[in-house]
Parts: sequence; structure tokens; C-alpha cells
Amino acid sequence: MINQVLITGFADEICADLNKQIEVIKALGIVHIEMRGVNGRPLVDHSLDKVWQIKTLLDQNQIKLSAVGSPIGKIMITDSFEPHFELFKKTVAIAKILNTRNIRMFSFFIPEGENPDEYQAEVFARIEKLVDYARDQDVLLLHENEKDIYGDDAKRCKALMDRFSCGHFQAIFDFANFVQVGQDTLEAYKLLKPWIRYIHIKDALTETKAVVPAGEGDGHVEEILRELFESGFGGFLSLEPHLATFDGFGRLEKGGGADKDALTGPEAYALAYRALKKILARLGVSVKPL
Repeated sequence: MINQVLITGFADEICADLNKQIEVIKALGIVHIEMRGVNGRPLVDHSLDKVWQIKTLLDQNQIKLSAVGSPIGKIMITDSFEPHFELFKKTVAIAKILNTRNIRMFSFFIPEGENPDEYQAEVFARIEKLVDYARDQDVLLLHENEKDIYGDDAKRCKALMDRFSCGHFQAIFDFANFVQVGQDTLEAYKLLKPWIRYIHIKDALTETKAVVPAGEGDGHVEEILRELFESGFGGFLSLEPHLATFDGFGRLEKGGGADKDALTGPEAYALAYRALKKILARLGVSVKPL
């Protein structure tokens, strides 16, 4: 069983300003960011020149990227793919500037009320192009089980892994997202264990779909982390609190949840971190230093 883990997280949930994000995570002892939003805009919307400036600020503060928290694959499967593929190529360039191989991505939203399996051929055709480019550029695509996409349940996530898993396509395991679509997380873990390389730390309640701190919901967070650590998992644990309103929250989380105005971004982030640290302490695991 491993005894140390790497902690990272979506620091844009602290606030939009990157300087404040860095201040808060450093105060908590965190030295990695899964970068999604910077100064009120998605990272991938910034120019490459601006990304170099972001890198300079990160380097000055000894902060590293665990992954680019990209929106790749987070469009409707019926939307045009070519403009999105161009954004993907830019995203890869950004990842290289920021010295990470890891790019979080998705498997396309399915029209409401329709059977995702009916869109499998188009999903697979698009994912194949993404994986081919990732292989050519030597980056790693990490598929997140987001709500309402093709791969929102364990069965379809496994279908993606069975078809595309390689050194350039692996899985993110998000407890809360599985709970919110009615997927038992223990069943999902058993199906996806061989491909899990990265963990999103957030939990949720089955009845209300509300996101709650890790260990307070129905995601079996501690049980699954124990099994992961016993198997030698060495990837990142990424905080994604969703416990307070933050810039872009409305685009990411549809309804549900507790009173998001009750906590500030820094308070919510600290709460999520403390909840995870409590679980890690019970498991005898500490946070790995830089």
C-alpha cells in the first residue's frame, strides 16, 4: 500500500484571480493545480503568449500543473467537430508550455432523452482522432465520467477504455458524477480499475444529487481510495469542491447542491481539503511533498 499521495485541484473554485488561487493553495500546502479557469476565462481561451505569462507566475511560486482541465469533448455530439479539434490542438500546445502531459477531456454530450449507444459510432470516430493526435504529440488524455455525456456510466466508460486505452488514453474517476447519474461507484470502480490514472475528489448524495465533502456522500470515497492505494495507485487526487458558487459554476453544475452562497471560494476549498485529509489520515496516507 502506498503511504504518500499527490494533491492537486481546480483552483478556479477559489476565485477567478490566479494570484489569489496561488496564495490559497500555498497556504494549504498544495503545490499543484489542475488548471481550468484563469482570471475569469477558461485556460484554453487564452493566447499562447498569455499562457507563457501564466507559466512564469507559476514558476515564480513553484507551482506545477497536474493537468490541463480542458473542455475537450464537452460539446454536443451533434455539433461540428472540426472547430473543436482545432481547439484541441491548441490545448495540446498549452499543455506543453505548462509542462504537463495530462489533459482532462470528455466524450460528448448526448441529446436529452436519446440513447447514448445510438451515438457510439460518432463518439468513437471523434475519440479516435483525438487519441491519434495525442499519440503523435505524446500527451495523455484523461477521460472524465461527466454527467450527460456518452461516458457518464461505468459500462460506456469501459467501452471507451476497451476500444482506446493506451499510453495516451486513460480514465479519471469522479465519485460525485457517478452518484449523480445513479451509477454505483463500487461497481464502477471494479469495471474501470485497470485504467484509473487520476481521481477527482468530490462526493454526492444519491437522493438529492447535492455535492458534499468527500466521505459525507454516497460515493464510497474512503473504501475506493483504500483499494486504490492497496493496488499501488500513484496518480493525483484532484480537489473539485463544488461547495460554493464560483466563476463558471453555472456552466458546470446543473442545479442541485446545498446553499452555495454559504461559503466563500477559499472556505469551500479548505473544507474540501480538510475532508480529504481526514480520510487519508484514517488510511495512514500522507501528502507527498514537492
